[in-house]
Parts: sequence; C-alpha cells; structure tokens
Amino acid sequence: MKIIVLNCGSSSIKYQLFELPSQRVLAKGLVDKIGLKGSMIKHWRDDQTEVKLEGEILDHQIGIEYLLGVLTSEKYGSIKKLEEIDAVGHRVVHAGEMFNGSVYISPEVITALEECIELAPLHNPPNLKGIYSITKLLPSVPQVGVFDTAFHQTMPNYVYLYGIPYSLYEKYKIRRYGFHGTSHRYVSKRAAGMLDTPLHNLKMITCHLGNGASIAAIKNGQSLDTSMGMTPIEGLMMGTRTGDLDIGAFLQIINKEELDISVANTLVNKHSGMLGVSGVSSDMRDVEHAAEAGNERAKVTLEMYYYRIKKYIGAYAAAMGGVDVIVFTGGVGENDAATRSRSTSDMQFMGVEIDEDKNKSVRGKEAIISSETSKARVMVIPTNEELVIAQDTYDIVLKL
Repeated sequence: MKIIVLNCGSSSIKYQLFELPSQRVLAKGLVDKIGLKGSMIKHWRDDQTEVKLEGEILDHQIGIEYLLGVLTSEKYGSIKKLEEIDAVGHRVVHAGEMFNGSVYISPEVITALEECIELAPLHNPPNLKGIYSITKLLPSVPQVGVFDTAFHQTMPNYVYLYGIPYSLYEKYKIRRYGFHGTSHRYVSKRAAGMLDTPLHNLKMITCHLGNGASIAAIKNGQSLDTSMGMTPIEGLMMGTRTGDLDIGAFLQIINKEELDISVANTLVNKHSGMLGVSGVSSDMRDVEHAAEAGNERAKVTLEMYYYRIKKYIGAYAAAMGGVDVIVFTGGVGENDAATRSRSTSDMQFMGVEIDEDKNKSVRGKEAIISSETSKARVMVIPTNEELVIAQDTYDIVLKL
C-alpha cells in the first residue's frame, strides 16, 4: 500500500510517500513559502535524486498539485500515476476531547475538526486545508487524521483541569491537552522495543526537545501528564515561546505595554523563550556559540533551559513514583549532548546517571547513554512521526 503523509503548516507542506507494510520511504519533500515570494518544492527520492523547483504556489491546493506532479513525473517521480496512491495520512494538531486515537476522515470528522479551530487557530486551519485539497484532488482516496493531542487523552481529570471556575471548562473546554503526542508515542514504544521490555511495565519520561518542546510522563504505556497545556505555549522554555509564565506577570505586561490580544499572543509565541531572553537567536547552536564567546545573557538562557527540563523530569518521576527510562528526542534532544548532560545532572539520588563518554559520542542516532550503574536507562531515539502517521493510516484503511 502506498501512502502519502502530509504535514501542512501555515506556509509549508512537509510530505513523505511510504510503502507499507515494508515502511520503505519512496520519496519525501517540502513545499515551502506558500503564498509568498520565492515559493518552491524541495524533493528527495529514495535513490538520492534531489531536486529544487521554484514556482508560483499561491495556496495549499496548488502546493499539493505541485507535489503530486513531482511524485508522478517521469524524471523525478516515484510512481507512474496518481491511482497508485492508496491513502493519505494527515498530521492534525488539535482534536480537543473528540478523538482519543487516529480516525478515518469522514464529513462528520471534518466538521468536528472545524469546531476545534478556536483551540488551535494557528495550526488546525492549514491542517484542514490539506484535507480539503486532497478531498478535491483525490476524491476516491481514503484519508486518515492522526492527532497531536490524542495520545494525551489518557490523562486523568485531576491532571488536565486548570484551577479556574469549572463552568469555563464546561463552556469552552479550557483544559490541558498536550501536544507532540505522535512523537512521544513513537519514542516510548521504540524505547520499550530496544530494551525488550513490555511498555506497560515501564515508567518513562520522554523529552521532545526542538524549537517547540514538551516532556511527557508515560506510565504503563499511557500518558499521565505532559508539559504543554491547552496551547503549545505552556511548559518548557522553547525557541520563541515563554513556557510557564505567571499569569499575573503576563497581565502586568499587557497593562504596562498596552497590548491588544493579537500582539500579546505574538509576544509569548514568537518573541519570547530563548530568543527573547538571549537576544541572540531561537536556535540552540547560536545561543551556545554566544555563551562560549562570553555573552552573559546567552549563558543564563542556557541555564534556564536546562533547569526547566530538569525540574519537569524530577516532577514527573515523583508523579509516577519513580522512573525506569528517560528518552531524549527532537532536534535538540537527539543532537545536543550538553542539554542531555546538564538536564540530568545530580540525579543519582533517583537512579539516573549518564555516561559522559557515551553521551558526547551520540548525535542523531539510537543509543543508550546511561552508565552501567544507573538504575534508570537514559536513551536517545530519533523521532519518526511520519512513520506513525503512515502506520496508523495503513491500519485504519485495511479495515475499511
């Protein structure tokens, strides 16, 4: 079965063409700068053929038309005709409380996702544009939605509720939902497989650290808690997001700076985090280089970043009554040895000890980096959200 996986952002479309059940990636690419000057497609085929094509890509439907054209082209394609596409899997950020797993996309599901737009106004609209476009361009091909929030639907109510009037939860569904669920699900299962231990026997903390970042407490294979909340702003300090912030302080900023809601939203989403504190960059590598050169704000930014990860790991170990496995994933988690080392330092009291030689030698590959005497295993596992989406799509379409 040939399955296209689409991840539609506001001005981009990431895509991969899988062959299941072999899990072979036939092609992948990025449609970038949709609706902007300099729009293009970067396309890679499994035989290492690579191409960059520029063109006027005004909207997501045109972008999907372009990528389908490249996939079937004689020179760069991996399939001869569109009829070879058996299904399409979509990454959808927010499903509210409606879905606790991946689903076949029916008209009723589309309506439900439209109702979730106000919960994720930046993410769900472009996700839906991808669904609308495939519905028009490939009307007979089944589509499946795989949700960032679904994995965390196992959180108990005492974890996901906020300390606000309960009526606001009932009226507007204001609660913690969590994100990066597909990544947390993948690396937790992969970790259990690498350790040859049933997932339901493990207390695991998974750290997805990239420009966006979240940590999950996974007890007996289910999400017990996660650092992101109703939106991706809550939790760890990220590239441009504040992470945890006193609401009173935020109200003070709004009042003093006389900000409207739109500007305030941009402040905490786009101008804060590592970028806002350091004044250097949202990229960990740039901040590290600045710190090495003596930039004091860059140094304190890194200390804040490490500390907050460490604090969440400790909190989640307490919440689960211990920890058996800590997993690092995402661009920073997979590649930055300093982050892994500093965020797990001085944790011998809870059975966590990294082997620094192993840690320093690992970049972007699966490895166990804990010491031989560490009671908890510390692991690095590159995430593969696209494979999860493809596999879920395959499983659902087989049953249609």
